[in-house]
Amino acid sequence: MSDQKRSQLIISVLDDAFAPLMKADPVAFRAKYRKMAADPHAFYRGSACLFYADVVDADDPYVDEHSGRIWVHGDLHVENFGTYLNSNGRLVFDINDFDEAYLGRYTWDLQRFAASLALTGWQKALPEEDVRRLIGRYVRSYLSQVDAYRHREDDDFALHLDNTGGPIKGALVDARKRRRADLLDGTTVLEDGTRMFRHDSSVRELSKTERKKVVRAFERYLDTIPEDKRFDRELFYDLRDVVGKTGFGIGSAGLPAYNLLVEGFSQALDNDVVLSMKQANVPAVSRFVDTGDVDDYFENEGHRTVVSQRALQVHTDPLLGHTSLDGVGFVVAEVSPYEVDLDWSGITEPDDIAAVVDLLGRATAKIHCASDEDSEQDLVDFQVEDAIAESLEGRRREFTGWVTDFGVEYAVRVQQDHGLFVEAFREGRIGVSAT
Repeated sequence: MSDQKRSQLIISVLDDAFAPLMKADPVAFRAKYRKMAADPHAFYRGSACLFYADVVDADDPYVDEHSGRIWVHGDLHVENFGTYLNSNGRLVFDINDFDEAYLGRYTWDLQRFAASLALTGWQKALPEEDVRRLIGRYVRSYLSQVDAYRHREDDDFALHLDNTGGPIKGALVDARKRRRADLLDGTTVLEDGTRMFRHDSSVRELSKTERKKVVRAFERYLDTIPEDKRFDRELFYDLRDVVGKTGFGIGSAGLPAYNLLVEGFSQALDNDVVLSMKQANVPAVSRFVDTGDVDDYFENEGHRTVVSQRALQVHTDPLLGHTSLDGVGFVVAEVSPYEVDLDWSGITEPDDIAAVVDLLGRATAKIHCASDEDSEQDLVDFQVEDAIAESLEGRRREFTGWVTDFGVEYAVRVQQDHGLFVEAFREGRIGVSAT
């Protein structure tokens, strides 16, 4: 494909995916596109829709009727991993950010991660041979964990303080040092002995009409918390304050969002909880596949995101839920002080990266194998680990090479696409002007 045709494809796919959000908030989208323009990996993170435009119709000999329709993360890249405090009170390192989760081929998550890892290796000036070894190591670790699930060796597998090392354990240790009081002190002020949100450039004050809508949406959200995760406390969930929120990352540009301050376990000021209520977006993969039976399962995109996260992430945030505002789906979750993203800036040597991707491969297998007949949803009603293993029977080495080749080759494609995107953005051909 010529550069001109590829550029037109990039423009068309991005415009189709983001046109309503561009119209709603062109300033936010200009900021999103400038972040994407920074480097090829930033562009890749913000253009999952382009990835699916390329792979959905491509030949994939490693999926069948079952393994081609499981819960997938949808936007798996090296920066979508971090810590969280699970519903059992344990600090866990896992995949995060489930906004793009949907049903699809298990291979899509592996391919998307492989290309991201290749881009990261390129940014760190690693030789291609090292990049290939790292992708292969990730895939083999993934398959090893799939086998562990098949043999029921560790049904409740998780990465935590006792079984990790290096940068991943470092992130968990950092998370353990965090305090809820510090998060609250940074986002709130005391007024007559009660916490209220601090008003700065990251928030906006709501009109009385908008506030009433948000409060009603919050009340509807409470009914979506599963019975077994509801806190049986007289004060918990009492709403204290609401503000509009701005300044989210690359993937959330143009999406309305709010922060809500609620009373915690007691009236002690350090127990207050901050919730995020963010509009859910249409997942990128759903734009390129038949969505009929899947869409009928969900009330809205907020409901889809929450069901997806509960399927993919064992012991989810007990405050996770969904609601609607003006007929549009929103996701509600805690703004947790214990969330620390994996910092790749200091991970530079191939051996150190290899130790990390070993664990990331296992974490990827975990989300796939948790999201089957053993989970609460019923869209995937078979054992995923068996389906994946059967798809690869006698072909694992060939499969590892296939994912590796894709990752390296697609990373080159992304680097070229990044240049075409920047050129189109600078020339005002891509939905919003650069100035």
